[in-house]
Amino acid sequence: MTKAVLSETPRQNPCAQCGMPIPRPDWIEPGEGRVSYLWTCHACNYRFEAVAIFDEAAIEHPPLAA
Repeated sequence: MTKAVLSETPRQNPCAQCGMPIPRPDWIEPGEGRVSYLWTCHACNYRFEAVAIFDEAAIEHPPLAA
């Protein structure tokens, strides 16, 4: 089973529109069992989201209130 590690941010993801590599995501949003990445291509200005889904809860979030 794979766990999400935010320090292992994906790099050089190809643009979904033109294929140019994008150095790093603009936004990372962890969730229960998944991590979402927002990418913007500076070559063609295309924006897209990629989602990594894990078998187990990816990140444990502490409760916001007691």
